Amino acid sequence: MSGHSQFNLLTQRRFLPYFSVQALGAFNDNVFRQAIIGLLAAMATAGTLDPATRGTYTQLAPAVFILPYFLFSSIAGQFAECTEKSKLIRITTAMEIAIMSLAAVGFLLQNMVVLLVALFATGVQSTLFGPVKYSILPSVLKPEELTGGNGLVEMGTSIAVLLGMLFGGLIFAVAGAYGTQVAAVAVIALAITGNLLSRAIPAVPASAPDLKVQWNPLPESIAILKLARKQLAVRNAILGVSWFWFTGTVLTGNLPVYAETHLGGTPTLYVFALAVFSIGVGAGSLLCEKLSGRTVEIGLVPLGAIGMSACIVHLGYAPKITAQGLDVADFLQQSGAWRVVLDLAGVGLFSGFYVVPLFALIQSRTPKQELSRVIAGMNIQNAVFIVLAAVGGVALQQTLGWSIPQLLLALGVASVAVAAWIFSIVPEFLMRFLSWLLVRTLYRLKLHGIERHVPDEGAALLVCNHVSFMDALILSACIPRPVRFVMYYKIFNIPVMRWIFKTAKAIPIAGARENPDVMQRAFDEVDAVLAEGELVCIFPEGALTKDGHIAPFKSGMERILQRAAARGQDVPVVPMALQNMWGSMWSRRNAAAGNGLLGRMRVPRRLRAPIEVHAAPPIAGHLATAATLEQHVRTLRGDAA
Repeated sequence: MSGHSQFNLLTQRRFLPYFSVQALGAFNDNVFRQAIIGLLAAMATAGTLDPATRGTYTQLAPAVFILPYFLFSSIAGQFAECTEKSKLIRITTAMEIAIMSLAAVGFLLQNMVVLLVALFATGVQSTLFGPVKYSILPSVLKPEELTGGNGLVEMGTSIAVLLGMLFGGLIFAVAGAYGTQVAAVAVIALAITGNLLSRAIPAVPASAPDLKVQWNPLPESIAILKLARKQLAVRNAILGVSWFWFTGTVLTGNLPVYAETHLGGTPTLYVFALAVFSIGVGAGSLLCEKLSGRTVEIGLVPLGAIGMSACIVHLGYAPKITAQGLDVADFLQQSGAWRVVLDLAGVGLFSGFYVVPLFALIQSRTPKQELSRVIAGMNIQNAVFIVLAAVGGVALQQTLGWSIPQLLLALGVASVAVAAWIFSIVPEFLMRFLSWLLVRTLYRLKLHGIERHVPDEGAALLVCNHVSFMDALILSACIPRPVRFVMYYKIFNIPVMRWIFKTAKAIPIAGARENPDVMQRAFDEVDAVLAEGELVCIFPEGALTKDGHIAPFKSGMERILQRAAARGQDVPVVPMALQNMWGSMWSRRNAAAGNGLLGRMRVPRRLRAPIEVHAAPPIAGHLATAATLEQHVRTLRGDAA
């Protein structure tokens, strides 16, 4: 896997046109909104708009833009479900041309009513595009590409937003008297470019073509919010995404005043601070694939939450810079300036670690025929959190007299509380963090054939040699999809590890003579899991190797396949092999010198030890036997040696 790069997606038609359209759309939205602010400032300077009216328009604009998310998200989710996705993207970009043509009229006439109507229509268009923006990814990307693809999308969005704000904010400053004409031409040209690019997006079939659209927004909004809450992990991932938007709204909404009053800066310094934060988000988003090993690694979410909260709190304690009117160069020479820069970059970096795996989890765990509606439900909840952040921040500052640093401290503490609550409800997040930290600290993984041979969807039985107590964690870190591991019940019950295995929904099994009830429950659960189309991994040797060699495979796997065949399911079997784990502190190499299941453990000889995991092509279930699969695994392990 080391030869793979998420940037390869930018060379492929299945991803590049879509990526370009969504980034250009975010860019144009922000050019339009910043150009409105620039026009208001120019009209106030020219004396054609009084300050009170300017303030009213400035406060009204965000509400006008976000209102459609409450009104039309439910309808947008249904349309995205029952419409061919590339067609829907072309429709929304064509809408953008019409909307920006109206906006151009508003700029040329300097008519704020027309511009607000266009802004509302832009919100409608963004609402329609929102569900398809994320629901299209699982249809065009493989499971191992989801994290990298989402990282690119988040990076592209954050950079496009930043550049759009810069470009839109500079239009009237640079073009002067011709600002309205430049703004009018720019927004139309960008909309036309987006529509032309959308025509290169390949067709993506509708996920629920027979779905009938319900036009009443209120009951349907309630219905899709319930749909988004159906799965516990998805529900809390959506809550995590909404908190990301809450945090971003508080931070970016107060950044202009913070840069001026606390950092002693000019408007240029605010732009610099925003750029640092945005670049941090982009960098964190891109790093997710590398850190996750091309899996949907939700273990990064606690890391992101902890880092993000710590940086926000640290920023809240940053000392005030007493100098005034500082540009970027002067600011960086002040005592404590680099602390602020690193804090802003850190908030952005850890935000990327936090939000990208959440999007990937939502996409991978939600049925495709429901994903667009679930994304629409998430957008409604996001809009609620954005409004709460904006209103709550203003209320705390005006009623309680809080300063922005105090608000940041409260935000950091609240982030810790929200993260702790989410992780306590869904311990899978924390479990994956601990296992990710353990595996990535101790080992350097090298994978062979995982992407090609482990099915992207549907049931499969994975069989692997059993070398150490870490085998299940290592394999789960390598395989893009969630895996249900069958393991010896005494290993399952090891203190501390038991919590990890139980949270990962491992299936404990015992020998027929040891505990026939445990064995029967294990076979029943495996059969049910395979019937639901999930992955199951077993270690057919039945125990850890005592000498480093593969022991004969037992016949339990044949019983699993026979039960599946009896109900009409031919489950493919993927042979896998672990290499270089014998002799580790988790193997039984030194068991003879100690007592108990583990024997005498020793400290690892080195950190980041190289571990190899091999996978062979799947074998049809009706052809698989214990003997043939044992030979395949032996061959894999021998080839690795």
